[in-house]
Amino acid sequence: MAAALPDLSDDERDAEAMVGALLTASRLLVAVSTRSLAEVAATLTLPQFRMLVALYTRGSLNLSQLADELDVQPSTALRMIDRLVAAGMVARGSEPADRRASVIALTERGRDTVLRATERRRAELTRIVARMPAAQRRGFVRVLRAFTDAGSEPQARPTPGERLGW
Repeated sequence: MAAALPDLSDDERDAEAMVGALLTASRLLVAVSTRSLAEVAATLTLPQFRMLVALYTRGSLNLSQLADELDVQPSTALRMIDRLVAAGMVARGSEPADRRASVIALTERGRDTVLRATERRRAELTRIVARMPAAQRRGFVRVLRAFTDAGSEPQARPTPGERLGW
């Protein structure tokens, strides 16, 4: 049995309960993401997949932009790029305005990987959501949007005909 949280206000106890629930939910979401990715590209890591998704959603980016997007050091991004180039998922090209500057773009194989892994994740999440009581599902979307807004995470805006939503 969990120890009582002494000297906390009701709001602080509510926040603690919410953080605990989110930690548990995040484990589930990471597990779902990992399984869906493993079914599509077993050797791809979640950080590498994040890079593919960033290129999918933002288009071609230079090294600095990609590192900023992923909140990693440029040297880390460069190592990831090298691995993804070797895997045929991204390609290096040059900036049209400055031929000395390189840009990183998603290949067809990379795009297909993003779409297939995301569709598998969507299918598993759909099965999980279907097991929730309908009354709880209704408020869940509102709460999740408030949470992602508070964390400054933009809402997924898939293009027409696609359901990316990473």
